[in-house]
Amino acid sequence: MRYEAPSSTKAAVSLLAKERGKSAILAGGTDLLVRMKGGFIEPDLIVDIKRIPAMSQIKQTSSGFQVGAAVSGNELGKSIVKKAWPGVVEAANLIGSKQVQGRCTMVGNMCNASPAADSVPALVAAGAQAVIVGPKKKRTIPVEKVATAPGRTSLAKGEIVESLLLPKRPARAGDAYLRFIPRSEMDIAVVSAGVNLVLDAKGVITDARVALGAVAPTVLLVAPAAKAIIGTKLDDEALEKLSAACSAACKPIDDKRGTIEFRTRVAGVLAKRAAKIAYRRAGGK
Repeated sequence: MRYEAPSSTKAAVSLLAKERGKSAILAGGTDLLVRMKGGFIEPDLIVDIKRIPAMSQIKQTSSGFQVGAAVSGNELGKSIVKKAWPGVVEAANLIGSKQVQGRCTMVGNMCNASPAADSVPALVAAGAQAVIVGPKKKRTIPVEKVATAPGRTSLAKGEIVESLLLPKRPARAGDAYLRFIPRSEMDIAVVSAGVNLVLDAKGVITDARVALGAVAPTVLLVAPAAKAIIGTKLDDEALEKLSAACSAACKPIDDKRGTIEFRTRVAGVLAKRAAKIAYRRAGGK
């Protein structure tokens, strides 16, 4: 096994592209090291991205925020991103314990490709995009297009996610993320929901995105749920339509953490609760 710690994205991509065996990227390591210890993966090459400046920074731009792939949950929680995107930051800060927060990253959480990943539904609801650098080109895709199945991503050989882009917040906007877990903390989401809303001056929802986690092979962007609340002030009728749309979109499995029936029902409940929080944060009453 080889360990490399390049100082640039270009060098990291070159290492990954040239490796003939199995390779793995070390961001925080909170997923990778567990999988290695469990014998699920034995990479020939580990590329540590923590020393790459472009991946360790949070930048505010004219179009929003750029969060590097190696930015930890702890750093994100103390950053300027929290005020603009509280739901995204709250979701990222649910990954593991306080000790884990010092290492874990949103990009690592996303690329682990678990349908129960905490940060991903909030990112999808936010309309976040992933900046991917490869041997020949750089491309930008929506976060919901990164994972293709549990444990699988759309990244080609040699490609690496350099950063995440969060759009600039319009006036009167708010987001929220909620999950259901059996324990009070440090558990895997049985169901989760992220909601992002924009209101006009009268409190009417003009734009919305709703995402669900742990109810399908990948995180779902539920367009019918967003459509159900756009043009409303999030009254009871709109909330019920939102809930129904979320439940209808679910394609869950039965496992030891939850049944199909339970997940389908709770997805609608969490979406309603998250929508109420997002609405208040956007200035709605």
